[in-house]
Amino acid sequence: MFENEGHCSCCDGPTVFRAEGPWWRDQYLCTKCGSIPRDRALMYCIERFFPRWREAALHETSPVPRGASRRLRLEAPGYVASQRFPDTPLGTLREGVRCEDLEALTFGDESFDLHVSQDVMEHVFEPERAFREIARTLKAGGAHVFTTPLVNRSDPTERVARRAADGRVEHLGPPEYHGNPISEEGSLVTTRWGYDITRLIWTWTGDFTEMLFLDSLDLGIRAELIEVLITRKPKV
Repeated sequence: MFENEGHCSCCDGPTVFRAEGPWWRDQYLCTKCGSIPRDRALMYCIERFFPRWREAALHETSPVPRGASRRLRLEAPGYVASQRFPDTPLGTLREGVRCEDLEALTFGDESFDLHVSQDVMEHVFEPERAFREIARTLKAGGAHVFTTPLVNRSDPTERVARRAADGRVEHLGPPEYHGNPISEEGSLVTTRWGYDITRLIWTWTGDFTEMLFLDSLDLGIRAELIEVLITRKPKV
C-alpha cells in the first residue's frame, strides 16, 4: 500500500492518491473520484495547453464514466460523446451518446476544436483512416489529445490484428483484449504502438504530434504507459 496527498486534475481539488496494487496504471487511484494516472495526465495536459477547453467544440470517442471524461462532460457545454454501437445507425443518438465509427465519422469537415480519446487507438482496425478522419473534422488550429499504450517503445509499431477482405478478423499474434465501457467482451487490441507513432501520424495526415512524459506524485501522475500525445492541425 502506498498513498500520498496531492491535487487531482480530474476532480480539480485536493485529495489522497492511493495505490491499491502493484500495477499503478490501473491501481493508483484518486480516493475522491476514482481516476487513474492516465486520466489525470490527459486532463492536466488539456488544462495546461488548452486553457479555454470549456468553450471548445469538443468530441470524445469512447468516454468512460470517471476521470477526465466525467469532467469534460460536466464542464464543457460543447462536449459531444460517441461510442460505436453495432446495432445503431451511424450519426444517430442512443441515450444521449452519438453512434460513430472513428474510421468513418459522420461529422462535417472542421467540426471540432478538440478531439479526445483515451486508450482507443490501439483498438482501431485501420488507424490511418481514423487519424485522417480526426484531422478532417478538426478546425484549423485544433488538436487531438489522446493516450494509447506505447508498449513497443523504441521498437517499430506492430499490427497484431486486421480485418480480412471478407470481414473476418485475422489475428497476427496472440489475441489480447482490454476493457470496453459498453461491452463485457472487451476490445481487441489491433496495434502495438511504438514511439514511431508520431512519424506515422505525420505520414498519414501531415500533422505534427508531440509526446509528453509526465511524472508527478503531487498530481497523482506516475505509472507505466501513460504518455499523452497531442496532434495539432495547423492554423493555416
